[in-house]
Amino acid sequence: MTLIETKADRTGICATAPRAHPRPEGQDRYTISEVVAFTGLTAHTLRWYERIGLMPHVDRSHTGQRRFTNRDLDWLAFVGKLRLTGMPVADMVRYAELVREGEHTFEARQELLEQTRRDVRSRIAELQDTLAVLDHKIGFYADARRASERL
Repeated sequence: MTLIETKADRTGICATAPRAHPRPEGQDRYTISEVVAFTGLTAHTLRWYERIGLMPHVDRSHTGQRRFTNRDLDWLAFVGKLRLTGMPVADMVRYAELVREGEHTFEARQELLEQTRRDVRSRIAELQDTLAVLDHKIGFYADARRASERL
């Protein structure tokens, strides 16, 4: 299997992730309310992401209304994945800054994502240990209940 780098990969957007929400065919301009419906984020959160630098510049209509693109939605999907990893907001903003700085930041972006992957793997190991404890306790109570039913 070969890995083909896409333009989306170079810009920091996860190109292979499935889209969480269907988008209207042929449409590439969305209002903030449409983005809220697609992503489940609040309008307040979208504005905050833009204010802190987590979102790239969002185009505006002639009346000043935000107009999001499919690329913005792809970026928001990637940010959602980063949030699920537990990555601190400051690191997400740093990653966004690195993306905006260009291709010469690939190494720094990779390091940031590799550290996040190490953190995720550590959390997965902790959760697997926790699951083993829960399984043991559930088994203990199931065995105790069966034993009491035999009496």
